[in-house]
Amino acid sequence: MVRQAMSRLTLCALGAGLLAGCTTVGPDYKGPNSAVLKSPAAQGKFVGAAGLPVDADAPPQDWWRLYDDPLLDRLVGEALAANTDLRVAAANLERTEVTIHEAKDAYGPEVETEVASERRQFSTQSYLRETPIPPLTVGSVGIRVAYQLDLFGQLKRLVEAAEADAEASRAVRDAVRVTVVANVVRAYVEACSAGEELAATRSVVNIQEKSAGVLRRLGRAGRIARTDAFRADARTEEGRAALPVFEARRKTALYRLAVLTGRPPAEFPIEVANCAEPPHLTRPVPVGDGASLLQRRPDVREAERDLAAATARIGVAIGELYPRISLGAGLGSTGILSDLGTRPANHWSLGPLISWSLPTPAVRSRIHQANAKADASLAQFDGIVLNALREVETSLTSYGRDLDRHARLELARNLSVKARDDAQILYRAGRTPLLDLLDAQRAAAEAEAVLATSKARIADDQVSLFLALGGGWEQGES
Repeated sequence: MVRQAMSRLTLCALGAGLLAGCTTVGPDYKGPNSAVLKSPAAQGKFVGAAGLPVDADAPPQDWWRLYDDPLLDRLVGEALAANTDLRVAAANLERTEVTIHEAKDAYGPEVETEVASERRQFSTQSYLRETPIPPLTVGSVGIRVAYQLDLFGQLKRLVEAAEADAEASRAVRDAVRVTVVANVVRAYVEACSAGEELAATRSVVNIQEKSAGVLRRLGRAGRIARTDAFRADARTEEGRAALPVFEARRKTALYRLAVLTGRPPAEFPIEVANCAEPPHLTRPVPVGDGASLLQRRPDVREAERDLAAATARIGVAIGELYPRISLGAGLGSTGILSDLGTRPANHWSLGPLISWSLPTPAVRSRIHQANAKADASLAQFDGIVLNALREVETSLTSYGRDLDRHARLELARNLSVKARDDAQILYRAGRTPLLDLLDAQRAAAEAEAVLATSKARIADDQVSLFLALGGGWEQGES
């Protein structure tokens, strides 16, 4: 008989499962179809790329390899393996993925088992007897299986929300990876640029020291006013004052590199400490277009998955309006311990359990809250799309203007070098004094120092542009 009851329960469960597949509460998610995402301006070429030396191809995910710098490649690899922010993001992703299994477990049966034994004195009055009942050792053993039927799709929506949350967490992990890679490259560029600017400034200071020495000798000889010598000394000290700034920038960048690669600041990479020239790209910056950007940026993907999760939770909230139906079966034996397992003590049960709380204003409120959350998620998605486009356009504009400025500074440097070379020729021919030659050398050295600062700015612009373009994570990795 128990076997027949279990067979009936199985048939009921199968029939209810077929019925459950026909009804799912709440809206089906179809992806954002907002005007912002689908507009030609968002999908087309970047306005700021016009006239710039950039490539129409989409940037590679390992964009830092475009610098063709083995040391930089090694540092990025170390950061991806040991960075603490990435470890936190990976742990959060693992925690979120576990919630998928938790949601799916609601589809499975709930199993309860019971084993008990006790010495009991029964009440004579409860059994309508006048003679006392002797103390007895009684026991019970049993098992109960219950299966919740998802007739209205509430559990299905719960699983959809959990899966979307996990995918959003995966996008967060990818966004952290993008930021870590950009920060490593930026710190490397900063350390090398500071080294180059430090060397250029030292050259300026050395020439200023020579000029000041000549002016001091002329002042002592009474050939010039001592005021000129004091001014020269002041310029020399001003140049020396800039040296600690560049030293601090380089050390700070080295400390950041150490921490980004999972090491204490004192264990910064020694090789970078001697770097005196920032890396440069071997090809124009590949930027792609708006359509590829919005597919690549992890924050856009995170916002889209948040919207999917919010939409699924509308169905979860609506499901509270409907009854919950479970099928259950139980089998056990209860009685005097010596009689357990015999027919008089055995029992079984089979049947549905329907629980339904009449809808209250609180349930309606939660549905409204879920709808409002979905609306907010859609608005947030549109905002992130707009912000992604703005960041790229802003980075392109800054990069372009700094390239224009660098070209002018490069021309000025070349002219200063020509003036220095002419002054050298005239000095050797005895047609110009030493001070004129030193002034020409100082002007050329200062032009080199300004150009080094411009190179550092352009290198930083390139990193900012790659960061805005969303490169730095492997598509398809789990």
